[in-house]
Parts: sequence; C-alpha cells; structure tokens
Amino acid sequence: MNPFLDISHIDMVFPTPKGEFTALKDVDLKIQKGEFVSLIGHSGCGKSTVLNVVAGLYQASTGGVVLNGKEVNEPGPERAVVFQNHSLLPWLTAYENVELAVNQVFGKSKSKAEKKAWIEHNLELVHMDHAMHKRPDEISGGMKQRVGIARALAMQPEVLLMDEPFGALDALTRAHMQDSLMEIQAELNNTVIMITHDVDEAVLLSDRIVMMTNGPAATVGEILEVNLERPRDRLTLAEDPEYTHLRSEVLKFLYEKQRKVEPISRKAKNKDKKNTEAA
Repeated sequence: MNPFLDISHIDMVFPTPKGEFTALKDVDLKIQKGEFVSLIGHSGCGKSTVLNVVAGLYQASTGGVVLNGKEVNEPGPERAVVFQNHSLLPWLTAYENVELAVNQVFGKSKSKAEKKAWIEHNLELVHMDHAMHKRPDEISGGMKQRVGIARALAMQPEVLLMDEPFGALDALTRAHMQDSLMEIQAELNNTVIMITHDVDEAVLLSDRIVMMTNGPAATVGEILEVNLERPRDRLTLAEDPEYTHLRSEVLKFLYEKQRKVEPISRKAKNKDKKNTEAA
C-alpha cells in the first residue's frame, strides 16, 4: 500500500559564511492516512526542518515529499501548521482570526451562512465557542492556542503539522490540550505530525514516535510503534507496563545512546592531542 505522506530520502543543506551546513541527511519516513506521528530528539536535530519541508516552506536539497500522490513544492491549505506561538492577530477576535483562514480557503465555495457555521463548528471542537468574540489579550495562553488549532482545522487540512504546540503552556493546561487533541483526532481522523520534547506527550498521543539523531546531518535514528489502545487515559496509562516500557525506550535513545557516543568522541580528541604533542 502506498503511503499517504511519503518523505523520501531528503537532505537539507544550508549555505553559511563558513560553507555548506548539512542539517538533514537521508531522512526517509512513510506515514499512513490518519496516523499520529511524533518527532522527538535533542535541540538542533532538525525536527523543525523536517516539518518545514513537509509544509512546503523549505525545498529539500535532495529527495522530496509526496502527499496523496502529489509532490509538495510550496505551502498549501491541505497542510496546516500550528506553531508554539499561536500567531493570532491581536486586534481580531477569536472568531475573526479563524474567519481569515476560512475566507482564504473557502471564500468562493461557501456562502456567508455556511462559513459562519463552519467557523463556529471549529471553535466548538476546541471548546472555545464561549469566547469566540474575545480578542487574544482577553484570553489565556491555552485558550489562544486552542484558537490557533481551530484556525488550522478550519482549513480542513489533510495533514496537521504541529511544532511544539503546547511547549509554552503550564503542565495542567498542557494536559487539557493533549486530551482535547486526542478527542479531535479521534473525531476527524486527521493525519498529524507533531514535534515535541516531552517523552510522556509523545507516548500518550502517538501511533509512532520518530526519534531523530543529533545534527549536523541528522536523520531518523529509530521508529517506535505505540500500540496502546485508544481512547487513552493518562491516569490508567501511568500504571500500564507497556506505557512504562515505551517511555523507557524513548529515554534510552535520547540519553543512554548519546552518552555512549560522547566518550568515544572525547577519547578520539585526547588521542589526537597526544599524537600532536608527540610530534
């Protein structure tokens, strides 16, 4: 079966004053429709670069991305992005911020009444219908992020791309947002790619966790299948041995394997230093 989203052997090379910098090397990932995939890794491992290539904001130096049989060369409404910063226009209400996206995508295909109903529907999905006429400075950080997600969903994207969407939120608000995202994804069956630094978040939300190696020339190190039954409850999973095992596997990749590489590098440097001194 052909993948719904095919990230095919992409390299990403950026020019710098000191020469070319290879951010990504041979990143290859196949994603099926309706999958929730998390990208996790240390800072600087190219997670956001992968997301930007899929979004069409960057063109891969080699390789490419194919979505539902069509090559991705530029941004498009079939791929909506939610950033850590909600990016709402401060002078517009929650309703008006979502309306901007709806007008852009459905300006000619929906009537005024249909657009109104669609905007309200998407705000209801993220539990923001009670505050739809408030401006960003009148609502909390978590509520702003809900509006940002509503705006993305209102574009009716085939793929939802999320770059640490809950990273700036407090723990309790983050937990509520994670629960809301699970509800939305179960209802809409969106294909989701989410960047996170939170191991528990990755295991709770994902069907697969893609663990990136450190940069430069970062690539896919390991892919972990998460076969926990849905719907998922965080309190129940806290005592689930499979959840604990999956969490441990991610931590092992992020820390133990990295520590095994670092001593080798230090030994090599010390050896080079001794050879230089001997010479």
